[in-house]
Amino acid sequence: MKFCLNVLPAVAAYLLFTSYAVAQTVNVETFDKGMHAENVQLFDVRTAQEFSSGHISGSLQADYTNPAEFAERVQYLDKQKPVYIYCLSGGRSAAAAKWMRENGFKEVVEMDGGIRAWKEAGKPLEGAAAEKQLALNDFRESVQHGLVLVDVGAAWCPPCRAMEPVLQAFLKEHPDVKLVKVDGGKDQEVMQAISAKKLPTFVFYKAGKEAWRKEGIVEKKELEAVLQ
Repeated sequence: MKFCLNVLPAVAAYLLFTSYAVAQTVNVETFDKGMHAENVQLFDVRTAQEFSSGHISGSLQADYTNPAEFAERVQYLDKQKPVYIYCLSGGRSAAAAKWMRENGFKEVVEMDGGIRAWKEAGKPLEGAAAEKQLALNDFRESVQHGLVLVDVGAAWCPPCRAMEPVLQAFLKEHPDVKLVKVDGGKDQEVMQAISAKKLPTFVFYKAGKEAWRKEGIVEKKELEAVLQ
């Protein structure tokens, strides 16, 4: 009896944990309905190229087959809020969801069949594949005069989204700084020309010359230090 009583707390803790880590795989219709609930984080774990070819509106993206990118971006998701996850057909999202549950995410819901099933159901997708890229000459002209902060990012990139309030606060206090956005999902010519290989990447230009750059999250005080 003594042994059983000692084991009970451990068993209770295990049951409490597994109650939050139960796998959930739902069909397209259930996924579509659930993803519109409050606080849901929509997560696409395909490659950036696949994402650009068509994705569900409002999705964040991290390539599960790129361990460094996935680990860096997934940390910007809230573990206490539901994550609705998908890939092309379900394999990668199942593996990613398993990892997320094992690493403290409270609720991760997978879409059975992935984007293929979504398309077969006639559901809408949005994508940047057909959008016009920022011309390299236009970009170069935009950084020629004054102080220019180039933000290489994307709406679907979790750390990029986390940086938005920081950028807005900085720009509000420094109206003399011009912001130029480069879309990390489609402006490949510009990204290649300035050697931007990670999202987000921030580059400061002064009178057309690169003065500073940093990849990843940047604090407001770091941006302000460049102006000194």
